[in-house]
Amino acid sequence: MKSLVLETRVNTTSYTDATRQVEDWAFAGQSQYVCIANVHVIMEAHDSIDFRNAINSSDLVTPDGMPLVWMLRLKGVKGQTRVYGPILMLHVLEMAAREKIPVGFYGAKDQTLEKLIAHLGGLYPSLKVTYAFSPPFRPLEKQESAQIIKDITASGARILFVGLGCPKQEIWMAEHKGKIPAVMLGVGAAFDFLAGTKPQAPSWMQAVGLEWFFRFIHEPRRLARRYLYNNPRFLFLALADLLGILGKGNKEA
Repeated sequence: MKSLVLETRVNTTSYTDATRQVEDWAFAGQSQYVCIANVHVIMEAHDSIDFRNAINSSDLVTPDGMPLVWMLRLKGVKGQTRVYGPILMLHVLEMAAREKIPVGFYGAKDQTLEKLIAHLGGLYPSLKVTYAFSPPFRPLEKQESAQIIKDITASGARILFVGLGCPKQEIWMAEHKGKIPAVMLGVGAAFDFLAGTKPQAPSWMQAVGLEWFFRFIHEPRRLARRYLYNNPRFLFLALADLLGILGKGNKEA
């Protein structure tokens, strides 16, 4: 089942259901992509119809942020829980290790990828990592993009974790659906969190929806606009959505 939050799709799902779906797609060798939505994603989608289409055209959208979980509950989705990107990533990796499904990583810095893979190797000794690449921050040339597609395909990875950050990773996955024979998951900062290169908010702050504040005080310059501009707008628009005055698209579908 799916609902619309500010006209952007968010699925009713759980760690177990999402992991099982990724497993089925991976075994079938299907090219699909999973978006992990928080307030930032929803507001980017609100501001850009092209980005909203990229989210709404995905194969699964999980409620990563607690505000989205609360929105779904208020829209009548009983018992909805958070499906947080870094934790979902661990669930999928555990499954991939158990089922011998090759995985790959696209994004972050070289040092982060090295630490990430080393850490995951300790957690899941049987995990098969067949691809890892840190792309440049600049736009890629056509030939470079073609080579990346070729390399990922040749690696045999059936699950590809994409850590480019929002909105870049969602757009990249949408553009590469049908070109890469893998399930792509846009996991944002999960690479850094699991590699230990960035701190994660304490569980109690995550539970009460204050993870944004923890991240803001650690990276105020980079995240100021995201949180100080987007969060108040989201509160206003979410209220309009719940009152049914945002527009026709905010009804549950």
